[in-house]
Amino acid sequence: MVLGSFLFALGFAGVHLATSRLPTTGVVPRSVWLSLAGGVSVAYVFLHLLPGLVARGAKVGLELGLAENVSATVVFMVALLGLTGFYGLENLVAKRRRAPGRVGGEVVDLQVFSIHLGSFAAYNVLIGYLLVQRETEGWRELVTFGIAMAAHFLSADVGLHQDHAARYDRFARWLLAGAVLAGWALGQLVEVSGLAIGLLYALLAGGVILNVMKEELPEDRQSRFWAFLLGVCGYSGILVLA
Repeated sequence: MVLGSFLFALGFAGVHLATSRLPTTGVVPRSVWLSLAGGVSVAYVFLHLLPGLVARGAKVGLELGLAENVSATVVFMVALLGLTGFYGLENLVAKRRRAPGRVGGEVVDLQVFSIHLGSFAAYNVLIGYLLVQRETEGWRELVTFGIAMAAHFLSADVGLHQDHAARYDRFARWLLAGAVLAGWALGQLVEVSGLAIGLLYALLAGGVILNVMKEELPEDRQSRFWAFLLGVCGYSGILVLA
């Protein structure tokens, strides 16, 4: 199973390195494949990650000595924190992009670029780490998580490329690829408590929801709802059967 998670980690890195070279990047209306990938990611969050938070919340409650309803609230608050944090980050980037002196849609403010990239690098380390945790839960969990996160990376990377253009090609994609591999390596070396794992999954769920929705909802993306719906329904069926 170690080989399986490593292959997925390599696949994630490959997505980061190849995204800017794909013909779907920067195309309006939004590519069918990107909307499909967004639907796959959302289906996984709502049918696997969020229901899993309920079970993990119970474990959090046991470790912290909390009532069941309180522990469930704690993990969903962490998910909300993940969503809110990424929303604040994207709002900052959008404001700087619209500010006078910005060229070609790229965020030329190095400080904002560093914050944006650093946040996504940490996010990638988290996903790489949780990939290792998924392998301990069985090959079905590993495969369904791996496919959903690969689809999520594809969709999110297109947005990052549109925000940062040349900087993404020169530097960001390499850092993001390295970050997910570093997360995988960290998962092999460091084991944390069930409490920490539950909270990390909650943080991931919030981040995925926001990052998918921000790519699909803006009017200027002209997203393909039918492709998004196909991704949701198709992957939901796979998850239910699995």
